[in-house]
Amino acid sequence: MGSDAPRYGLVDREYGIRLATTSLSDDGPVWMVNLMKYREVAEYLDGRKATISGQEADDLYSPIESLTAVGAEIVFVGDVDQQLLGDNTVWDRIAVVKYPTRKSFIEMQSRPEFQESHKHKDAGMDKTIVMGCQPLNIPRASDTEFDNWSNVPYPATKSDGPVVVLHVIRFEDTDSGVQTPAYMEAYQSVAAVVASKHGLRVSGWFTVEGTIIGDGRDWHQVRFNQFPSKAAFMAVVADPTRLKAQNDHRETAIADTYTMILRPRFNRLDEPIQT
Repeated sequence: MGSDAPRYGLVDREYGIRLATTSLSDDGPVWMVNLMKYREVAEYLDGRKATISGQEADDLYSPIESLTAVGAEIVFVGDVDQQLLGDNTVWDRIAVVKYPTRKSFIEMQSRPEFQESHKHKDAGMDKTIVMGCQPLNIPRASDTEFDNWSNVPYPATKSDGPVVVLHVIRFEDTDSGVQTPAYMEAYQSVAAVVASKHGLRVSGWFTVEGTIIGDGRDWHQVRFNQFPSKAAFMAVVADPTRLKAQNDHRETAIADTYTMILRPRFNRLDEPIQT
């Protein structure tokens, strides 16, 4: 990230120190979930007149060499097809990078080739949220009744292929400061039955241990769910049983959220979580 604060978000210095100083015995893999909002036209700090979009500038940034050098790998990239819930920020692309250790994320920032390429990210990015995450232990989607997508009511078609639905969640706090995931669990017990009939497969659910870059908000969970088509997911959204559970439980549990339908370009979330 460099020594100067980036233009595209607030750095949580406390979490940065944790990433840099976690002892070897306590360290381990961390999944960095990136929400990205691009500038319409790239804006370079050196004053050059840019003729490329913010997304094109971010594509130039692509720090594959630096990631490889520290043993990190990109495990998910998806474009936002539709944002259903959230504030006025409409995100453009989501990416997840798995780092072998927390410290390796910090080490990458100091690599000369990373610092050189970072000018393109700075030019292209309007806003970003980068959350350090750990996988949650959840039942695999193969346990659901309709794991075979050819048997679901809305299978994939040429015009409506598989989607990944992303939920970024901050739970409500009680007066005692305790989070309220129990309400979410009550909602899930209903929603999972409905979603499984439409081909739900879980790519990965994560707990958020810190937000290294963001807007000052804390987040608690990030969930990636796969469906055979957008139509399949929208059928889940419209289901009256799920809607009742949403009103009874989910609305009580959640203080803040983003919900997005993504068209995945690359998805290997399952593989690293199962290692």
